[in-house]
Amino acid sequence: MLLILLILVPLIAGILTFLVKGNGAKGLALAGSLITLGLTVYLSSVATPDPISWSRPWIPLLGTQISLHADGMSAMLCLLTGIILPVVIISNWNKDVESPHAFYGLLLLSQTGLLGVFLAYDALLFYVFWELALIPVYFLCSRWGGEKRVPVTFKFFVYTFVGSLMMLAGIIYLSLNSGVSNPYSWENIVASGRALPPLQQHMMFWLIFIAFAIKMPIFPFHTWQPDTYEQSPTPVTIILSALMVKMGLYAVLRWLMPVLPEGVAYWSNTIIVLSIIGIVYASCIAIVQTDIKRLVAYSSIAHMGLMCAAAFAQTETGTHGLMVQMFNHGINITGMWLIVSMIENRWGTRDMTKLGGMATAAPKMAIALVIISLANIALPLTNGFIGEFMLFNGLFQSASEYHVTFMVIAGLGIIFGAVYTLSMIQKVAYGEVVEPSVKGDLKMNETIGLAVIIVIILVLGVYPKPLLDLTSGMMSLVAR
Repeated sequence: MLLILLILVPLIAGILTFLVKGNGAKGLALAGSLITLGLTVYLSSVATPDPISWSRPWIPLLGTQISLHADGMSAMLCLLTGIILPVVIISNWNKDVESPHAFYGLLLLSQTGLLGVFLAYDALLFYVFWELALIPVYFLCSRWGGEKRVPVTFKFFVYTFVGSLMMLAGIIYLSLNSGVSNPYSWENIVASGRALPPLQQHMMFWLIFIAFAIKMPIFPFHTWQPDTYEQSPTPVTIILSALMVKMGLYAVLRWLMPVLPEGVAYWSNTIIVLSIIGIVYASCIAIVQTDIKRLVAYSSIAHMGLMCAAAFAQTETGTHGLMVQMFNHGINITGMWLIVSMIENRWGTRDMTKLGGMATAAPKMAIALVIISLANIALPLTNGFIGEFMLFNGLFQSASEYHVTFMVIAGLGIIFGAVYTLSMIQKVAYGEVVEPSVKGDLKMNETIGLAVIIVIILVLGVYPKPLLDLTSGMMSLVAR
């Protein structure tokens, strides 16, 4: 029942939160997220080395099932999802939001969808959870977002809706091609895809991949991302960048590479090229940003480009590094968004030309900014280092004849990342002191949220073995 509880607890908590008025909604949401965290911690301890599964008939006429499956990769992403939600709620505890029952209820429903995506072992169920994770975000962005939230949310909706329809068409085609009684199960979808002639796999690849590419996002499917991140409230931005982008990477590993191996092999160089273009392009734009929120948004595109490139390199080292880095990027980007939100709340601006002297005005916040920012650019002894090292190793070991060129150009992202990150730290934390409009350093709830992030950064930076062990059995799923 562990797997079904992972779905039911945030779902029930989210529904109950809608019914509670006032600050009680926030407390109920926190309680639900903490119970979910406990379940994900337990799952990560029992899902390896032997995966656990749960299945029941769902729509017999279609041959589909409510089938849940947890292995090391699923458990790791569920654990990340379990950590992020309570950190977000605690860090925003002192902030008032309009209609908190609806706001926190939607956050929990989105968490339900995310956990479902990472656990679904039936293609149609996977699609349902994929949409369930996205729909609450549409409402959160459109109601609680910034001044330009309506056109930005519409653009986000169009991108994701078109991608989802293409993915659904691909799933239906594969199920019709299987010729078995339960055509949507993972095993039968894999068998159906592998049975397709190479030319059909080449075409089917794009039908399914585009939905995942939009979600990650990679160049040129990324244009919705910076505006959406900028206009969304901070908790929603964190859900989008720390968790929802991992839906795309996870789906590539679980639902694309094993299903269409010929299509993946044929288009892998193309995807790596697009990913590397995204690394350099996003890094260059990040360098010239003055808005700290947009800088972090473009840095996230660069990180996702490296992870996607390593995925399509199809090496064991790169795949293992990708799984590790999915977790670590989620932790680091959450810390970055929390710091950005705290800066905006105190100084009333995100413009780095109007900021300075945080180390004097709010020294604890400055220390947190430096640690999390350096982790975000993979400084050794922080959690980002081991994953990024493995990603570059995997890219170099690729069977592609261009593997050296790919690694060298992708490596520019390290240099550019150091440039815009160190420049941001210098402008915000040091220099001439700009007094905040709201006095005071970190509040207790903010300290707790950032402390969780920093402890994970330092512990996994020094001793990454638990995370490596959790995902060590999964490389054979996709590596050739």
